[in-house]
Amino acid sequence: MPEPSLPPPSSKSMLLLSHLLLSGPLSRFGSGEMTSLLDAELLRLDRTTFDQLAALASSNHVLVRGMEIFRAMMLDAGDGVRAAWAERALATERARIATAVLFVASICAAFAEERQGLAVIKSLDHWPDLGSDLDLYTSASPAAVLDLMERRFAAAFEHRSWGDRLANKWNFRITGLPEAVEIHVGRLGQTGEQTALASSLLARTRQLRIAGLAFRVPAVSDRIMISVLQRMYRHFYFRLCDIVDSAGLVERDEIDYDDLERCARSAGIWPGVATYLVIVCDYVKQHGGPALALPEAVTRAARFGGRHIYYAREFLRVPILPQSARLYGSQLGGVLRRRELLSSARLGLLPWLATAAAIGYKLTGSDKGIW
Repeated sequence: MPEPSLPPPSSKSMLLLSHLLLSGPLSRFGSGEMTSLLDAELLRLDRTTFDQLAALASSNHVLVRGMEIFRAMMLDAGDGVRAAWAERALATERARIATAVLFVASICAAFAEERQGLAVIKSLDHWPDLGSDLDLYTSASPAAVLDLMERRFAAAFEHRSWGDRLANKWNFRITGLPEAVEIHVGRLGQTGEQTALASSLLARTRQLRIAGLAFRVPAVSDRIMISVLQRMYRHFYFRLCDIVDSAGLVERDEIDYDDLERCARSAGIWPGVATYLVIVCDYVKQHGGPALALPEAVTRAARFGGRHIYYAREFLRVPILPQSARLYGSQLGGVLRRRELLSSARLGLLPWLATAAAIGYKLTGSDKGIW
């Protein structure tokens, strides 16, 4: 695994990783047009640069997919040394994922046995990769969740930040599981403002089978909206997995756009959903992948596109001013027009929370306890 003392990955590493996943000859989207560029760059990677690339792939939740392509290309080129680098990274990551998936399956089984509704959100969207924490949603009461996690798994819950309290979520630590288990209880959104989406989520879930295990995961429309809430209304950055995962849904024609628009309008985030999808498709095309078709209703509703996205600090950043601020204003305005007073009060706290987090980060280098 990459050493923690590595210098941060450069924009060149992100460019290379994007081409590898989106336009390389072995990627799901690739046309082979980038083969010469990738061969020339990858075949001269030294170990430090490779470790930077692997670290970037890990933080963007594409390590398995990226290293599988890299290893196959190295084997085709007869480069056993670099293929072995990728194989070691894959072995370590797959072992981590295998352990995490078994724990998630155990938690899902425990909730089912106690007749509490539960769905796995976000984490399994990246399969065969997995996120850095394990996200779940339940309709159970907070008291029932805390009791079940402590009684069945001897789980300890972590200190809750201001944002955690507003969002009505808890983070748990379980012995033997390196990742935190994050459980959203009855609400979604950064300030817990999304009650309508949350209330219908479990009824709309579908079954996903992974490694011989069955999980309940959100419907495709709900999956996209949860990603949008996280990327366009909270963190203001994309991981590369968001691009690859969502582009795959578009390419495979898995999105019911009428259902998505209806649900997103009800949640007050249709402009954000449309913008998110346009950014995804723009980024794929900009990095050598195919032109993915979106309905006119989506492109018309989008507020901006991929040309506004930029790389900084390991991720693809969404500009906050004025682009994201306008999306937030649109969401808040919709909530106010529907007279959802509690949700609008929660959502109105978001700028203050973000400001406090920014000040805390500037003063201490961390927004822990706030965001």
